[in-house]
Amino acid sequence: MLTSYYKTSFKLLASVIVLAASNQLAAAEPYFPPAGSWQQVKPQSLGVDTTKLQQAVDYAISSENPADKDQAIVQATTFGAREPYDQIIGPMSVRAGANGLIVYRGAVIAKWGDTHSVDMTHSISKTFLTTVTGLALQDGLIANVQDFVGPYLPSDSTLFAGEHNSAIRWDHLLRQTSDWQGSLWGKPDWADRPEGEAKSWPNRPLYKPGTRYKYNDVRVNLLALATTYVWRKPLPVVLNERIMQPIGASSTWRWHGYDNSWIELDGQRIQSVSGGGHWGGGMFINAWDLARFGYLFLRDGNWQGKQLVSRDFIAQARTGGSAKADYGYANWFLNPGREALPAAPETAVTFQGAGRNIVYIDQQHDLLIVARWIANGDELNQLVAQVLAALPKD
Repeated sequence: MLTSYYKTSFKLLASVIVLAASNQLAAAEPYFPPAGSWQQVKPQSLGVDTTKLQQAVDYAISSENPADKDQAIVQATTFGAREPYDQIIGPMSVRAGANGLIVYRGAVIAKWGDTHSVDMTHSISKTFLTTVTGLALQDGLIANVQDFVGPYLPSDSTLFAGEHNSAIRWDHLLRQTSDWQGSLWGKPDWADRPEGEAKSWPNRPLYKPGTRYKYNDVRVNLLALATTYVWRKPLPVVLNERIMQPIGASSTWRWHGYDNSWIELDGQRIQSVSGGGHWGGGMFINAWDLARFGYLFLRDGNWQGKQLVSRDFIAQARTGGSAKADYGYANWFLNPGREALPAAPETAVTFQGAGRNIVYIDQQHDLLIVARWIANGDELNQLVAQVLAALPKD
């Protein structure tokens, strides 16, 4: 009888300790991981169901994209198989297996796979790009997103010449609604995800800038070049100084351009980077650094009391455009009506890259998920559902 009493008392005491720890962490100031480390706690200390959490991790591992790990082979058998001008002109890599992290209330509660592998992140490169464009707005180098882009470029540039291209504004490039016409780095705009019959591709119909969304890496690369001219220095340098060093990222990430995307700027030869891995290049990064980048936006652009990215820019980035309600600035995927991710709240945001690379940001649950190389179907939604089911009910 006495033994039973002590067992019951011990269980009650343990429950109180777990609840107290959870409440203390919730009430505390937001945690920011120092360079080189991140607090990792036992999930149960935060009231997380460890069995359900492990089921979510197992699901992420079992849901790995079955495509070849060699990204050059994937490019050749997907985009390359359907498109002209498919030549790879930037570095590619052989990726690791499925890997990822789950961060809840600032603490790492789960991880799987080789989280230190520096792999291509494909179109999440776009989010890094729009972030450094946002910093140019923040610093006044770009006065307003509604300004025409052309006047910000060198006087001898013809990239925004003509009636159609001269009407393109920064907001159009940021939202992928510019419908810019031309060629850049040997790739005509229509070569990326061409529509209709092949004979009509070079003479495709034009749409008024801002009226039609079209996911297009040529135009994203144009944004990278225009932003490079505004900063007058390489964008990886800007990103490193203003974002990656302050958030404690490692020194292993690299942001690449193409073999032919070199320009001369102020007497220096620099490379204009790409906003994705469509023809190679883009951001190569590990899961931990992706998590730090995502965590910055989970905390509204603030890191240890310093506003690295303005709240105004983030508000614009996470607002859908008139041409596509579930897409903000590249590469902010939104969830209006919970159509994209039924398991997630409407306020959830994802950064997404081919393969798939995912940064899931959920402020409602103070939750961040980095999932790398998960399959392309409903697997992400299922993973989110399983992680949320493991969290304590409010």
